[in-house]
Amino acid sequence: MVNLYRDTGVVLRTHKLGEADRIVTLLTRRHGKVRAVAKGVRRTSSRFGARLEPFGHVDVQFYTGRTLDVITQVETVDAFQLPLVADYQRYTAASAIAETADRLSAEEGEPVLKLYLLVCGALRSLAAGERDASLVLDAFFLRAMSYAGWAPALTECARCGLPGPHVAFSVAAGGSMCPDCRVPGSVHPAPEVLDLLTALLHGEWPLAESTQQGTRRDASGLVAAHLQWHLERQLRSLPLVERRARETAVPSGASPRAGGSATRTPEGQGVRGQ
Repeated sequence: MVNLYRDTGVVLRTHKLGEADRIVTLLTRRHGKVRAVAKGVRRTSSRFGARLEPFGHVDVQFYTGRTLDVITQVETVDAFQLPLVADYQRYTAASAIAETADRLSAEEGEPVLKLYLLVCGALRSLAAGERDASLVLDAFFLRAMSYAGWAPALTECARCGLPGPHVAFSVAAGGSMCPDCRVPGSVHPAPEVLDLLTALLHGEWPLAESTQQGTRRDASGLVAAHLQWHLERQLRSLPLVERRARETAVPSGASPRAGGSATRTPEGQGVRGQ
């Protein structure tokens, strides 16, 4: 009996194999991360080479091989890659999403349904272009960290659980810190920064989209630092992400507090220090 199976998945990355093949890494609904060979897809005569580009949402048939499975059929479910590659900001945000999903799904063949749904939702939102790409990316980071068990404490002290809001935030300690638990090196983000992070985590988009650019920049710094601390390595795609808001997102005459200067944290992101 031929060992065939089907699944839907998102293409996270690809790399060349031999003269005409590619190894494709997908995050699938039922089988988690799958690395499979797509034979002949680099030839101009390939029937499904264009469907196996990063960010493509596809229905795939696999043949179970000795080392790597082999892709035998591909049908497009959502062509997310078409609008994403046409816009630099959305493309770089999608690249950071794909890289994060790849890192969080370390074990191949282990189902990660929630992560798969998070990736599909984030790419769908980016492709639609209805929300600011930077906010979509940070919302994905926060929810992916929650899935992995690394969600930062935002409304209570990360150490003692005392209800907040608190003025100190420590990446190493896990989030907000009360005055008694505050550790050296903590930063002091503005209250609206923590409000924005909470809104993104829980999908409160009207509140998130009403924030100023300075608030978004500081929030992005905290999220990126927190994620990379737990991953224990830098995301290669993150420095390429363009952190700009839509022209309509930031009203003229933004308050100095929301758009004020920021100091550089060790992680290289903007957050006000002590």
